[in-house]
Amino acid sequence: MKRPWWRRRWLWIIVGLPLLIWLLSVTVWTWWAEEHPAEERELRIQLHQLLQERFPEQMRLPDHRIGFVPQGGEGSAQRHPDVILIHGLDEPGDIWNDLIPELREAGVEPWEFRYPNDQAIDRSVDLLAERWSELPGDTPVVLVGHSMGGLVIRDFVTRLRHPEAASPAVEGPPVQGGILIGTPNHGSELARLRVWLGLREFVAQAQEEDFSLFAPLRSGTGAAKIDLRPGSQFLTDLNDRRWPEAIPIQLIGGMLGQPDAEIIEAVDAVSSELGEDQLPRTFETWWREVGEGLGDGVVPVSSLSLPEAPPPTLVPASHRGMLVRASPDDEIPPAIPHVLEILDEWEHP
Repeated sequence: MKRPWWRRRWLWIIVGLPLLIWLLSVTVWTWWAEEHPAEERELRIQLHQLLQERFPEQMRLPDHRIGFVPQGGEGSAQRHPDVILIHGLDEPGDIWNDLIPELREAGVEPWEFRYPNDQAIDRSVDLLAERWSELPGDTPVVLVGHSMGGLVIRDFVTRLRHPEAASPAVEGPPVQGGILIGTPNHGSELARLRVWLGLREFVAQAQEEDFSLFAPLRSGTGAAKIDLRPGSQFLTDLNDRRWPEAIPIQLIGGMLGQPDAEIIEAVDAVSSELGEDQLPRTFETWWREVGEGLGDGVVPVSSLSLPEAPPPTLVPASHRGMLVRASPDDEIPPAIPHVLEILDEWEHP
């Protein structure tokens, strides 16, 4: 028996009205947030603080996911680190898995610094500063950062540990050098899509014993994505400060996709057929421009450079592929040999 028309109408109202309200709310919030990034950032920070105050146990990060974690093997906690590894936004925890064994084999003592990586970047830097005096000894250490981790390094060094024309605000080991891998020094538009990065971290944590419904909020409530946008106040302030001349810095970035042999042969064949000798050169220029715009798929090449640093070394890889194998049988990720070479040069100038 067919339902009366008035029941069908009420069904549409009951189901459709909440959906319409939700879509309208999302649209209004998105518009407001785009127009008021500073206010959105402050709201997200306050929300994170409120959750930490109201639910301290549920919001507390496990010990193994915050602070310094020695990675040099047995007894490494008693030795000073040669290198501190600092991960980026919404990192599930495996970004250094391929680099750490190579560092150990090269005789380098690696430690990780782990932090709530989705909070405002300056709050993560302040946490690094609070923990810095925990490092053993006063032997200089090299800081290696992936993605947003490079911004943590720059802010820590230029604002707190080695500020220009000011005394250090932090005691502890001096910084010997900085290696920034895939760091968006001028921002990344893809930071707006951080919800997908957060989902990756959420799935990774779901397999751990410390998983809870609060897990996605423990690392922050999204303030970092605002700091990562091109032209953000955080990046403007950071780029107004210069990296210290006495401390070396090196940049490594990725570029997706190089034309394979078949494409090159096809372009050469078309060039020969049409008698257009400049076609291969034009194609090469166009391909490179596209590649630089895409960069590693997250950070464009134009966002890597710093005036006080040498030009970035570019490797053919994606944002994570610079450091992480897609499968155990793959070759060593292409950024790792450059990291080892830089460390060796700094150790034996």
